[in-house]
Amino acid sequence: MTDRELDAAGISDAALRAAYRHCRALNARHGRTYFLATRLLPVERRPAVHALYGFARWADDIVDSLDPGAGPDVRVRALARLQEDLEEGLRQGGGQPVVRALADTARRYAIDHTHFRDFMAAMRSDLVVTAYPTYADLRAYMHGSAAVIGLEMLPVLGTVVPREEAAPYAAALGVAFQLSNFLRDVGEDLDRGRVYLPADLLAANGVDRELLAWSRATGRPDSRITEALREFEALTRGVYRAAMPGVELLDPVARPCIRAAAVLYGGILDAVARDGYAVLHRRSVVPRRRRAAVAADGLVRVAAARLRARTVPGHRPPPSARALPAAASSPTAAVRSTEEVA
Repeated sequence: MTDRELDAAGISDAALRAAYRHCRALNARHGRTYFLATRLLPVERRPAVHALYGFARWADDIVDSLDPGAGPDVRVRALARLQEDLEEGLRQGGGQPVVRALADTARRYAIDHTHFRDFMAAMRSDLVVTAYPTYADLRAYMHGSAAVIGLEMLPVLGTVVPREEAAPYAAALGVAFQLSNFLRDVGEDLDRGRVYLPADLLAANGVDRELLAWSRATGRPDSRITEALREFEALTRGVYRAAMPGVELLDPVARPCIRAAAVLYGGILDAVARDGYAVLHRRSVVPRRRRAAVAADGLVRVAAARLRARTVPGHRPPPSARALPAAASSPTAAVRSTEEVA
């Protein structure tokens, strides 16, 4: 994390600065899409976003990226240790780097601790639940795995309406982002023994886990799978449509970041469709030139939003941000290069 970001956020403690840098490094390495969008936020708000996503990334890595030879019990114990560290950190502010940064962000922005506990519950369920009978079952899981991420973000982003009015949209956008990832990662998740696509949606198209496994193993497509994936794509686009009006409820200077993230995550759907829904055989990616174009558009929107913030009488940043130094990034520094997130 750059010193400029930490200085602007008023983070001076050396150990805490190191913790935030660790979270930023996690996001730069693993979260290319959202890391790029975060560069469009006012400089003083970026450390908080990196802390929130860094913690989520750390927990997710325990579930999915721990030593493949480690049995379920090892993962259960690792999550339990993280839960204990989280609770201790939220009480006293210490703990491993991701927890230290998260606890500091939660304190600065008065983020409801229930969101973190709901997230951890979803991570624990990933160790035992391998399929979802219906979309309603999937959405119940996604409250903890995705919706709460949007809710955690709201105090950092700020709103122009009471926060509870923006909350359903923020939760829905978090769900839309994860649904996009589920569609892209069908093959990888199947390798881990999980199928996130609802079983009833698959069955309606003549698909079951065995057919998915056959296609994955043989590299051969099947029209029934393609139709099921296309239906899941349409469902996901519907969630985006429901969520996007909420962008206008955010603090204007935060809107370019979230709009860019939505375009980039939505671009995953475009990439999957462009690749013929071959998610069992290849990983679809948003082209770098597309990410660069979205970043450039975001820079223009950032400049316009900051100009309006300086010229519109009565505009004030969100209360949580007003407690922090008001230093702002120059638009040209918001995204140095898409190479940073390659």
